[in-house]
Amino acid sequence: MGVEIERKFLLCGEQWRDLGEPVLLRQGYLCSHPDRVVRVRIEGIAATLTIKGRNTGATRGEWEYPIPLADANELLDKLCEQPLIEKFRRRIPFAGNVWEVDEFLGANDGLAFAEIELGSEDQAFEKPTWIGAEVTHDKRYYNSSLIRFPFSQW
Repeated sequence: MGVEIERKFLLCGEQWRDLGEPVLLRQGYLCSHPDRVVRVRIEGIAATLTIKGRNTGATRGEWEYPIPLADANELLDKLCEQPLIEKFRRRIPFAGNVWEVDEFLGANDGLAFAEIELGSEDQAFEKPTWIGAEVTHDKRYYNSSLIRFPFSQW
C-alpha cells in the first residue's frame, strides 16, 4: 500500500508567484466519499488515476496509476463529478523538501495554498517566509470538497 503524509498551509504575500514554473492541472472525481476518493488528473501530457483512503491525521493510503491521456479526457468529460478542479501548480524546492503551491481557477478562483509531503507525521521541516497558517485538518481545503463547496461560495 502506498501512503501519503501531507500537510496544507495558507500563503502569505505574493513571493511564491516568482518561484517554480506553473503547470496546469485538470482533475475530477469519480468518487469523492470521505472513505474513498477516486481521482482522474491530467498534468501537462501525463494522466493518472489515483485512489485515496480516509485521512487519519495527515496520513492516508494512496495508490496512483498512469492511464492513457485520451482515457483521462473522456473520464473527465463524461464520468467525473462536476465542476472539475483546474489549477496551476508550482513545485518549489526549499530546505530539502518540495512545496507544491496550488492556485485555483474557475469556481475556486482566488484560492491558493501550499502542501508538503513528508516521510512521517512528526517529521520536522522548515517553512519558507511565504507559508502561513496550517489548514491540514480543515476539510474545506480538500480538493474533493472544493467540487461540492467551491471557494466562491465560502
